[in-house]
Amino acid sequence: MQDSGVVGQDSPAAEVMNNRIIEVVGRDIVTGGMPPGRRLTLEGLQEQFGVSRTVVRDCMQILEAMNLVYSKRRIGIVVLEPARWNVYDPRIIRWRLAGPGRRSQFRSLTELRIAVEPLAAAGAARSASEKQRRDLQELAATMRSRAGDPDAFLEADIAFHTLLLEASGNEMFASLREAVAEVLSGRSTQNLMPQGPRPEALDLHELIAEAIAREDPAAARARMAALLVEVEEALRLQD
Repeated sequence: MQDSGVVGQDSPAAEVMNNRIIEVVGRDIVTGGMPPGRRLTLEGLQEQFGVSRTVVRDCMQILEAMNLVYSKRRIGIVVLEPARWNVYDPRIIRWRLAGPGRRSQFRSLTELRIAVEPLAAAGAARSASEKQRRDLQELAATMRSRAGDPDAFLEADIAFHTLLLEASGNEMFASLREAVAEVLSGRSTQNLMPQGPRPEALDLHELIAEAIAREDPAAARARMAALLVEVEEALRLQD
């Protein structure tokens, strides 16, 4: 039986409300508003958000899948320590990038990219389809032509790196595309980008695409490594 006076799980607004609960509680946990060990109850969350018990339970199951909380009978819902979080979840990345430790998160993600993307570029040089090779070149050209439009540039930048990971021939690299998209987006929204893309970065995107197009794994790997060194240096200058 649905609780009276609250939004039920079949309400047209249920999905929006679910997302809001996940966003509010998840962000509070990740940014330190709810410290590890904090106990929550279904009743308290139900009252806070004005939703049914079922809706709250569903939202907590999603946060539990992200390892932000765990639930135990007679104890309730308990906030977990950061070491337990699923740090590759795009939502956790987004919340961390919006929190007080965002520079540390950028550094960690950049180091991950340094480890993965050069190998992904080499893989793409070996495995990409003809269409993927053409699309990468077109995206690199779009980044240059839209360098003065931050939103359009970011869209092309995300599309370039997403396609490169997908074209790598390595499904584990491809699974990181959302995480890389979040760091590229977060770097822009958190004002950690230089004032406009650097000419060197535009050149390197084109050189990476060209190396992949001519099936040159060594050059693709080297150019991507150089691009990420440039990214790392740009972040260091802002410390």
